[in-house]
Amino acid sequence: MATRRRDLLASAFLLLAPFVIYLPLRQGGFVWDDDQYVTQNPELRNAAGLAHIWLDPLALPQYYPLVHTSYWLEYHLWGLDARGYHATNVALHAVNALLLWHVLRRLRVPGSLFAAALFAVHPVMTESVAWITERKNVLSLALALGSLASYLRFAPPKPEARTDPPAWRFYALSLALFVGALLSKTVVCSLPAVILVLFWWRRGRLRAGDVAPLVPFFALGAVAGLHTAWLERHHVGATGAAWALGPLERVVLAGRALWFYAGKLLWPHPLIFFYPRWRIDPAALWQLAFPLAVVALVAALWLARRRIGRGPLAAVLLFAGVLFPALGFFDVFPFRYSYVADHFQYHASTALLALFAAGWTEGAAALGPRLRSATHGAAIALLAVLGALTFVQAHVYRDLEVLYRDTIAKNAEAWNAYLNLANYLSSRGRNEEAVPLAREAVRLVPNLADAYNTLGAVLFLTAAEGRADSSARLNEAIGAFAQALALEPGHVDALYNGAAALGAAGRHEEEARYYARILEQEPDAVDAEVGLGRSLLLLGRPGEAEAHLREALRRAPGRADAREALALATVREGASSEASAPRGGAQVP
Repeated sequence: MATRRRDLLASAFLLLAPFVIYLPLRQGGFVWDDDQYVTQNPELRNAAGLAHIWLDPLALPQYYPLVHTSYWLEYHLWGLDARGYHATNVALHAVNALLLWHVLRRLRVPGSLFAAALFAVHPVMTESVAWITERKNVLSLALALGSLASYLRFAPPKPEARTDPPAWRFYALSLALFVGALLSKTVVCSLPAVILVLFWWRRGRLRAGDVAPLVPFFALGAVAGLHTAWLERHHVGATGAAWALGPLERVVLAGRALWFYAGKLLWPHPLIFFYPRWRIDPAALWQLAFPLAVVALVAALWLARRRIGRGPLAAVLLFAGVLFPALGFFDVFPFRYSYVADHFQYHASTALLALFAAGWTEGAAALGPRLRSATHGAAIALLAVLGALTFVQAHVYRDLEVLYRDTIAKNAEAWNAYLNLANYLSSRGRNEEAVPLAREAVRLVPNLADAYNTLGAVLFLTAAEGRADSSARLNEAIGAFAQALALEPGHVDALYNGAAALGAAGRHEEEARYYARILEQEPDAVDAEVGLGRSLLLLGRPGEAEAHLREALRRAPGRADAREALALATVREGASSEASAPRGGAQVP
């Protein structure tokens, strides 16, 4: 009875603690790419969208249909109230802590409750919990841990202890949950390898019978992983100079990232949404030290396994193996900004936290009663400190402005934070505040067309506010758009913005050329047809203008601006024809 009461209290703590430390998310909003996943995701609106989520792998940035289905359900429950989405993420994180405790206890890991509690309150997890888009992490881990727990029922780590035949229903359940996890985030493709490492840790050897049931898991994981890698490159856009790393550079990056992630678990400060992007240079011997140190650590743990046990080596292998897809051997889009991110290690962190908790617990058990009580108090204090840090970190996700300003304060080189904050402030009419941010983004990345386009846009908007220096700002904006197009001639936004700025400056010949360039790239662009028609009209070429305006109305009959301009063009064309007719004679047909 006492054991049952302790288990209930422990379960209650693991379930409730996340809701307490993540209370700031009650005021949390949507950040960064939450618009693509939720707020501006058209697939959430109706049943047809739900079908697209499952049947069209290119309908959304990533093919994680279970995640988007959860958004679809929530959209129909509470619309775009961010509190509901945050609550779901927190609930899944709490469930993950409970499942982690269950799995570790089944594996007889010392300090399993302490490990689960560390996972529940550790501030490194904040990014995965507080960022709505990272539903991918919290949902996939819940399903992966459920799959692992079911597999351990099918194949206990100590098979000699089993007296009845294998329970194949648990195998089927494990496989089904694994598929669900893959449909949430394919980083869980490492689960079958995790199971083998756990078997080796518990048994000291592997047999053919351990591998055979996992073949379907490996096959499904490989297919899903390769599909995601293809989407990252060809659909999301993880290609180009930012991802052009050679084999040795990737090895160096992997070694450095592993130590970085381990260090953040040990000392979670500072936590930054966009960490500085390292310059990877294998020629620098100090950078080679990172992968060499990883190899040395693994070798040392292997040689010491008979003296200290297989646990430390197993934990390190699990940590590195689960992190493998994010270590740089596969290109992922966030590498454009930084090679590391807190949410990358959400799954992998469980291994090192379990190792730390086991070492703490076994070390405490070897002490006398008084010192043992002191270690228990220290463990509680550690959990309290970590929980407090998480509570503070959760405030960072209040809204985009708070998130980006926090990032800039911690990483002055975060050009994307400057750029995104400038766009965010401009969207709220705070254009003057946006100008210095956009200028800083241009300074940090002078070869990025998007930076010049944003600078031009905020300068143009401030010029329209009637400032004393409006003319100078307008000319600077036109120059910024021209620079963006010099870097990226097909930048459609810069063409549209540049055309508008040129029109405001009365430079309609250049304005017309910009619109014509858009139509060369996008022949069906109605806005460009209308813009070109109006600029030609201002240039005194009503006949040419009429052709473009009629084409715009053919595609979009409801365009009032096109209809108004067409009426004016028709009048002017008629007047022009009348003026050119011979006096006193018949009009030329």
